Amino acid sequence: LTDFHSPASTCSPSRAAILTGRYGLRNGVTHNFAVTSVAGLPLSEVTLPQLLQKVGYYTAMIGKWHLGHNGPYGPTNRGFDYYLGIPYSNDMGCTDVPGYNLPHCLPCDSSGTQVIRLKRSVHGGCYSKVGLPLVENSSIVEQPLDLWTLTEQYKSAATRIIRNARELGQPYLLYIALAHMHVPLAPSLPPDASATTCRPADSKVYTASLQEMDSLVGAVKSASDDTDKDNTLIWFTGDNGPWEQKCQYAGRVGPFVGKWQTSRGGGSAKRTTWEGGHRVPTVAYWPGRIPANTTSFALLSGMDIFPTLLSLAGVTPPSDRRYDGIDTTNILLHGEQTGHEFLFHPNSGAAGKFGDLQTVRTGKHKAFYITGNLRLRHLVYIYG
Repeated sequence: LTDFHSPASTCSPSRAAILTGRYGLRNGVTHNFAVTSVAGLPLSEVTLPQLLQKVGYYTAMIGKWHLGHNGPYGPTNRGFDYYLGIPYSNDMGCTDVPGYNLPHCLPCDSSGTQVIRLKRSVHGGCYSKVGLPLVENSSIVEQPLDLWTLTEQYKSAATRIIRNARELGQPYLLYIALAHMHVPLAPSLPPDASATTCRPADSKVYTASLQEMDSLVGAVKSASDDTDKDNTLIWFTGDNGPWEQKCQYAGRVGPFVGKWQTSRGGGSAKRTTWEGGHRVPTVAYWPGRIPANTTSFALLSGMDIFPTLLSLAGVTPPSDRRYDGIDTTNILLHGEQTGHEFLFHPNSGAAGKFGDLQTVRTGKHKAFYITGNLRLRHLVYIYG
């Protein structure tokens, strides 16, 4: 799907829109939640897993939640039967062996309790007060977690969920929200290596993280193919463009450089409403149903996942609210090329009010109502 867009250019708003099929101005999530946030995705919102759970699906999530981590806002209270992951971004807490980041972050202070480790001096740009937790269902199982072994834990859980669901003959939804390409990067190491002594070369760490993510996705695909591939749809996408300020740890926007914006000192990636901020790689895979080696140029959004999966499952969403996603079944299965006639994009922090719809796409044209001027910081590292 070559013209597919995340519903926002940053984490929480994109995830909220994917799970509700609604713009942030409707679902109430227009900015990222913090470690100190009390609430989350409004409880009045109905999520995709809640609706599938009601009709007998086993619903599980692995990875980054970032839609509220207190009380009723956690994933197991929003429709997921099982959860394993980090409640917010993996840079929102300290670890004993930090990964690659800019600025480079220090380990958790060895003194103090495991949960709260106050530093004698706080390193700018790094979270330092709370150890990053790994949560299973509603319990913390590791804190601070070991970023360097997280992939194997995710892979084991994902393949177990797929095989167990098959053995039980139960339909399932598995939502995997990976943070491999989000700083701090911590690609896995050989079994006999130490994260402190045998790390990838600085210039190769992004590639190593990408390869590790590819390996995990491949393991999920293999488990699915080995169990019930003819009845399983895999939808791979992203929640925003690269974080330019992180330089060689951020990836690239490809051809979507936003020449008008960048020529005036601004940025064109994460947080912005330029294509590089929200146009994301997307692939749909369903052997025997989605024709192989085909391409769609339809204008689509992450919000379309909600109505499409419900349609395929034969579920009707509540009629008391407006949805912004469209059912893409005919695009996926029958090769139609008609997507959104208009697709709006909200401000995700570059300029103006959070959540305001500042650009609109129609066909090959895009109108900007606020251009923004998200400037890069001066950094020693060269964008690779």
